[in-house]
This record gives sequence, C-alpha cells and structure tokens, in this order.
Amino acid sequence: MTEHADFLVIGSGVAGLTFALEAARLGRVHVGTKRKAEDSNTLWAQGGIAAVMDPADSASSHIDDTLVAGAGLCHRVVVEICANEGPARIRELIERGARFDAKDGTLSLTREGGHSARRIVHAADATGREVERALLAKAQDNDNIVFFEHHTAIDLITLSRFGGPDVCAGVYVLDESTGKVETFLARATVLASGGAGKVYLYTTNPDVATGDGVAMAYRAGAEIGNMEFYQFHPTCLYHPKAKSFLISEALRGEGAILRLSDGTAFMEKHDPRKDLAPRDIVARAIDFEMKRTGSDHVLLDITHRTPDFLNEHFPTILAECKRWGIDITTEPIPVVPAAHYMCGGITTNLHGMTTIPGLFAIGEWAFTGPHGANRLASNSLLEGLVFGYRAATRLAEQIEGLRTAPFPSVPEWDPGAATVSDEAVVVTHDWDELRRTMWNYVGIVRSSSRLRRASRRIALLQEEIREYYWRHFVTRDLLELRNIATVAQLIVESAAARGESRGLHYTADHPETRPEMIADTVIKRGVPAYLRKQ
Repeated sequence: MTEHADFLVIGSGVAGLTFALEAARLGRVHVGTKRKAEDSNTLWAQGGIAAVMDPADSASSHIDDTLVAGAGLCHRVVVEICANEGPARIRELIERGARFDAKDGTLSLTREGGHSARRIVHAADATGREVERALLAKAQDNDNIVFFEHHTAIDLITLSRFGGPDVCAGVYVLDESTGKVETFLARATVLASGGAGKVYLYTTNPDVATGDGVAMAYRAGAEIGNMEFYQFHPTCLYHPKAKSFLISEALRGEGAILRLSDGTAFMEKHDPRKDLAPRDIVARAIDFEMKRTGSDHVLLDITHRTPDFLNEHFPTILAECKRWGIDITTEPIPVVPAAHYMCGGITTNLHGMTTIPGLFAIGEWAFTGPHGANRLASNSLLEGLVFGYRAATRLAEQIEGLRTAPFPSVPEWDPGAATVSDEAVVVTHDWDELRRTMWNYVGIVRSSSRLRRASRRIALLQEEIREYYWRHFVTRDLLELRNIATVAQLIVESAAARGESRGLHYTADHPETRPEMIADTVIKRGVPAYLRKQ
C-alpha cells in the first residue's frame, strides 16, 4: 500500500509536532511514530525550555552562556537565531495551550547549570510532558494531520537508488499491526524523532530513542556531523530496580549539592561554579570521584529545602524517589551519570534542510549547530521549537513549486527470500553486547585503545546484524538494532578523528583542548570522518 501526503514527519516530539502544526496550514501532513503518538524524548524532558522571558535578562546573555558551554564549536549564527526567536515560540506554545508555572500572570522562571540568569520556562518538573500534551492535542484536532502509530521507518526512499536524481521522496515503513511494509511518499520528508540514548547501556532516554533518523540518513548518503559529542546527564537515579529515571538539573539550580557517600561536597574541587557548572564538567567530576573512591554512585542533597517547596517544584521527582523508598526531603538521592543527549546528528542548513534534497531534519536528530561540544541545559526543547517552525516556514515558500511535480512511481518493498526468524535471541544478544561495548569503551572518558576495541567489536556485530537482516523479515527490534549499530559506528569513528579533549569528548590520550581543532567532525557514507573548519 502507498500513502501520499504533502509532508511526512517521522516522530511526534516537540520538533515534529511544531512542524506539523505549521505545515498543516499548507497541506496534508502524515506523522509516523514507532509506538503511541505521545512516546517521545520530549515527554520525558523535566527541566524546561531556555528562553529570555524576563526583562532583566537579555538574548546576548543567553548567547554568551551557550557559547561558553559549547566549548568553541557552537555555530554562532544558529545560537543567535535560537536566543532571538525563542521567546516568540514560547508565546505561541502558550497560545496552543501549554500551561507553564506562573504567578500573577508572570512566568515563574528557574535557573540551571551554565546559565547566568533565571530563564528556564517550566511546568514543575515535567515540562516535556506538558509540552507534548499541548502540541499533541492541537495536532490530533487538526483535520490536515494524520497519525500512523506503531509504524517503524525502515529506510529513506531516494530516487537515486532507482536511477533517478538524488532526491528523497519518502520512507519505507513497517506497519506493526499487519507486519507489512508500506510505502509513504511525500513532497518533503522530515526526520524528527529524538535521540539515540539506547546505544548506551545506561540512559535517561525512553526505549524509542534508537537513532533511527541518523542511521537512515547516513545509509542514504546524507552528511552527519559531530557524533562524538554525546551528553551524559550527571544525575540519573541509582537504584537496582528503577529504570533510568532522570533527576533534573533544576535541583542543582535550586541549590542541591553533590556529595560523596561520607557527605563531603566535591564539586568545588573541579570547577569554580561548583554544582552549577555545565553538564560535561559535572558528569566527568562524578565519574572521577566514583572511580577514585570505588563507589557505585554519588549523592545529590536538597534536604535544606522545605517539603512544601519540593512538592511544589519537583512533584514528579519527589513521588518517583518515594516509590523506591527515598524521601528526598530528609535524605540525599543516589545518582550516577547516564547517556542523555546527542549534540551531533544530520547536518542541516538554517531551515532544517539536509544535504539530500527533499529531506529535512529537526530536533535532536539534526546537527544545526547551536550546542557545539556540549549542550547548555534546556536548549534542546528550544531548538526543537525554533527549527520546527523554521523548516515549515521555508517549505511554505516552496510548496507551490513542489506541487507542480507528480509523485514519483517507486517500487514497493521487496522482501526477497526473507523468512520468519526462529532465532530472535541473536537480536537480544547483539543488542546487549553493543550497548555494553559503547558504555565500557566510548563513555564519559575515552582513550585511543578503547576506541579501537570498540571499533573492532562493532564491526563484527554489524556483520552479524547485516547477515541476519537480509535473511529474515524485518521487525521493530531488528530495525532498532541495525540502527543503533550504525549510530555506534558513527560515534566511534568521529571520536577517533578528534585528537583532543573538548566539551563532551574527553580522551585520556589527549587531555588538552587544541585551538587549531575548532572544527566540526564530518562523516559521510564512503568518506572517513574528518575535521572541517566552520
């Protein structure tokens, strides 16, 4: 079966839904999601959205904070776009029904690590959930937007694979309800489905975050950038039965202190900003102290705040910790770092256009350039809002021209001699080995020898996965495994190409930051990773 639309969006988080709502003014929009429409990285974002909403604050200050956190690699023009256009996008979000914390009609702003002012717009400690609720309600009420839940993207449809021009015409998609592969064609295809945290053993991301967009774009020949910069959130709840629950950076913004198991505060030894240092510094400090002391975790202490304050500002964290027997009003929270955010991705221009005509990327899958070597807290939802809007407005200028051409005729999905698998344990085993390899060798602290080990193991796993993929019918688990293996390869190759430590990429062999390496790491299928000056 073939579906046709003006716009095809893969993903239903803040970027995808913002784009869909704007694009629905222009034509029909199809939105594909691997699970339910609300299942996205956006749903789990706790802290908030960074935007200058206080007259005492300034866009220039937000820009400066972002550039400092990005360790020299932010694309300044993109940082300026996000800081200057962010307030308008926040106001639109409120008009669409988002309810943020406010008092007497004024937004209640908070502060997070790396920010010099209170500029975090939030809804208690569940901002992403509120953003997702508001945008999804608007999108589901729009007759021009159609959702396809439990549909997993397999590969981009580029006309060059059929002897035509190098243009993206859509996506082959697995409908899990039928097990059939369908053809989705569109005049513009938008990749917007979050990150790739599941490439690591420990992550704050939901199960859907397997880097599908980056992997598909790489296979199709798109340019990928800065994949070595994977952000580890410093504070994930440490509990044998809890599953990767994020403890928001906003706690440290409100005075929480990181301590060793004996109660000693340690951040002052690592950075003059102490507990409000940027995430990369805090994550490395925790990793260092855990290895130095042999501890499995450190402690995050906010017991100096009153129970009423914590219940008002952090009800989700308070309830989740209490579920696991931890009363944060009287005892510190055990925490460890975990993979959190992908700062690299599919390279784009200032309107989300990739190096493949007809293909856009927005949100965490995209490398637009605002984060540099380390994302400043709460700039992620901001980027999704800004570039979801910018991609749609650019397409508004092009839509009439796009409509003059008929939809192309492309072959339906050919399964070849594939059969139903009776050895799914291979997928489970390879999935586990891949994630452990990435955690052990390509984590917070790296080295050349660790990267070489990882590269060899990933290459062997990819060979096994490739053989299995061509022999059996596709399933979501198999597709996700194939994609995280590709993402792992890209991270390792990019990390190996950067002979320095900068931001989120820290290698024990090259602990210094080298001024001559202020450049983006670029990789493309068939082309080894290399550094390109901005």
